[in-house]
Amino acid sequence: MERTLAICKPDAVRKNVVGEIVAMMTQAGFKVLGLKMIRLSKEQAGAFYAVHKERPFYGELVDFMCSGAVVVIALEKTNAVADYRTLIGATDPAEAAEGTIRKRFASSKGENAAHGSDSVENGRNEVAFFFSEAEIAANTL
Repeated sequence: MERTLAICKPDAVRKNVVGEIVAMMTQAGFKVLGLKMIRLSKEQAGAFYAVHKERPFYGELVDFMCSGAVVVIALEKTNAVADYRTLIGATDPAEAAEGTIRKRFASSKGENAAHGSDSVENGRNEVAFFFSEAEIAANTL
């Protein structure tokens, strides 16, 4: 089993589509191990997206992720990372496949409704960034 992190970004929270997105996850066979709504500080968002620090969109991404509440979700499934990346679709919703989260709920490449881990290692690290093992274990009883 793999773990991956999903984030319903501020635009998805503002549109009140978090429930629909979580339903898509569970219907695709993902087990929700942890879920919480939080408001990221600039420091947290900056640390989480530090891998993109040298990219031109980094500042805008950090500002966007701090612009409202987000819902962070720890997911588990065989092939979780690849399967979730398929479920969310391409970063640009215009290029995303029909029926994907971003095709349905994103309005632009910058406000694209969802985050998903891009590797198995990042999945583990990103889940640990937001959830302690005790929080995960509490949801598996």
